[in-house]
Order: sequence, then structure tokens, then C-alpha cells
Amino acid sequence: MTGYGSASRQVSLGAGVVADLQVECRAVNSRFLDLGFRLPDECRGAEPALRELATQSLSRGKVEFRAAWRVNSGAAGAAKANPHALGALNKDRLDALYTLQEHVQVAFPHAEALCIADILRWPGIVSEPRGEEEGWIAATVEAGRAALAALIDSRQAEGKSLVTVLSNITSKMREIVKVIEPKVPHYVSQYQEKLTERLAEALAAQEQGKGNSGSGTELMERIRQEVVLYAVRIDVAEEFARLKTHLQVVDTALAGKGPVGKRLDFLMQELNREANTLSSKSVSEECTQAALELKLLIEQMREQVQNLE
Repeated sequence: MTGYGSASRQVSLGAGVVADLQVECRAVNSRFLDLGFRLPDECRGAEPALRELATQSLSRGKVEFRAAWRVNSGAAGAAKANPHALGALNKDRLDALYTLQEHVQVAFPHAEALCIADILRWPGIVSEPRGEEEGWIAATVEAGRAALAALIDSRQAEGKSLVTVLSNITSKMREIVKVIEPKVPHYVSQYQEKLTERLAEALAAQEQGKGNSGSGTELMERIRQEVVLYAVRIDVAEEFARLKTHLQVVDTALAGKGPVGKRLDFLMQELNREANTLSSKSVSEECTQAALELKLLIEQMREQVQNLE
């Protein structure tokens, strides 16, 4: 099932500076639980705890945790009160960079000097406050838990909508069964009569040609056997009974609580098997069309079931 949740927390970096940390939790459809993490280095230590939270709460879906942070906009005020709030210059690195620039300008007299922005972006020039690892982990886990809860709420809302869709489909399938089931015995009887007539005509033609009553008796017995065997072969009472039972189980699963996705996956296979059997035993165009409609509705359900946990 798809879903999204996000939450933010603040992390103290020291020297009066605070970072705003945001954690997002996204999920898309998948038959199994597949976890992914895109966390900055400061938050890496929280990955095992986030993984445990997800496995305890979810059973399927491709789920990804993302985290990002930035210095709080109120850090400007802290910088005025404390010059080292946003970081301290590394004088040794700064001197080394200055010496390096002199050497470069000797070799390339027309090269421009570094600007302030270039200097501040140079690795190691500014030692920024990073905070304590424990603080980052605690804030990431707390925000991740809240984001996961929001994702679960969104998935539950989607699940309720899917239950309505699936219930409507099962109702349509019941209507098809209700209409076609009483007609099947009539169609079978009609076909048996036609089959008996054709075989009887063949018998009469053979008797006229050979004048052999013994062979006629054998053919009549053969007709009787063929008609009985055909009636047994095309009997679909059991298929209709199993079809209605599976539909009832589907409704019961949808009305219950807890994960039902894998169970419904199995029921879709059983429903499709019964629909295929009804199609193969069809004795009329109307029966064939009904079986095809059932298979189409089952396929629609199968696609939706993939989105249920």
C-alpha cells in the first residue's frame, strides 16, 4: 500500500545553535516488506531502531526513510551573541590555504584571488558545531516514529477505500451467480435433448441401412451412457457452491482486522480456478459470458488486493 508521513524535531548543536531535523517515511506497493534508508551521516546510528519500528508495524510494502536537516533560521541571533555559534575558523588550515594561493598566483599571475565564499567552503576551514551523536539518534528515532505513525494512518485510510471497492466487486459477482445458477439446469436439459435427438437420428439411419435390431439396441445403450456421462461432466453445482463460499470468506476477511493481503491473494487464485471451470463446462453462450465476466471481476480484485497489507 502507498502512504506518506513526515515529522520534524530539533537537535542542539551546541553554542546556542539548533538544527531542524525532518524525517519522511514513504511507502509504495510491494508483495513483501522492503526497507530503505537515506540518512545523513549524523543520523546513521538511528537506522537499526527505525528498522525495528518498521518491521513491528508493517508486513509488506517498499518503505523508505529519508532524513535531512538544516541550521535553524534563529541561529542568526545566536551568532550575534556568540561569534563562534555558527562555527570557528581553523587558523592552521586558513594559513595553509593562503600559502597555497600565493604559490598558485606565482605560477598563474592572472589567476583571481579566492573570495570569502570560496574560503568558507574550503574543507576544514570552518569547524561547525555538530552536536552529540546521542542527540541526533534520539531525535531521528523520535521523528521517524511519528512519521511512521502518520504513514500508517494514511495507509489505513486508503485501506478503507479499497475495502469498499472490493466489497462492490464481490456484490457484482454474487449478482452474476444469482442470475446464471438457476438457468444452468435448463441449459443442460436442452443440450441433453438435442444430443439424444442427434444420436437417435443416427441410430435410425443405421437401422434402415443394416436392418439389424441387435446393433440398434447397442446404440441406444450407447446413447444413454453418453448422455449420462455428459450430464456428470457438465454439472457445475459444486463450482457454484465453492464460488459462493470463497466470496463469503473474502467478505469476512475484509470485515476483520489485521493483515489480510496474503490471505486474499490465495482466495483470488481459488476464485479464478472456479471461474475457469465454469467456463470450460459452459453449455450456453450466456454461461460462457457469465464466466468471462466473473474472471474479469476477479482480475480487478487481484490488482486491488496487491495494495492491501
